[in-house]
Amino acid sequence: MPEAILLKDVEGVGARGTVVDVSKGYLRNFLIPRKLAAPATKGAVNEARRSQEAHDREAAGRRARAQEHAEQLNKTVLTIAQQAGEDGRLFGSVTNQDLAEAIKEARGIEVDRRKIHLEDPIKNVGTYQVVLEVDEGVTATVKVMVTEA
Repeated sequence: MPEAILLKDVEGVGARGTVVDVSKGYLRNFLIPRKLAAPATKGAVNEARRSQEAHDREAAGRRARAQEHAEQLNKTVLTIAQQAGEDGRLFGSVTNQDLAEAIKEARGIEVDRRKIHLEDPIKNVGTYQVVLEVDEGVTATVKVMVTEA
């Protein structure tokens, strides 16, 4: 059986950068045309190892930056002014997009609106704790104060 270096994670076969034994036909007809794997030559194995090390260093740096951003965001208190009625109910709502824009404006940190875990849009004046995912496995809690404009 020929050996192949996986260029991407392949379900049921292995993770990116690993050397695996696969059948000739699977390698030739499926993995190589989809750029999921390359034949495992000595040079290719060394190149894959260097690439994996560079990828790991980059991931470690990204995780460190995410931790710094999470620490900043944990200390952040956002104040969002919205028009509201006499009972404290907003005439609109505060959505994930509004929160992402407020975080960018306040801290200069771009957060994907889909990573902000808000079950329903905020529709009342008050103080809320909003959890957001800064990076995979790194979360922060932002205090959001919705006031009447």
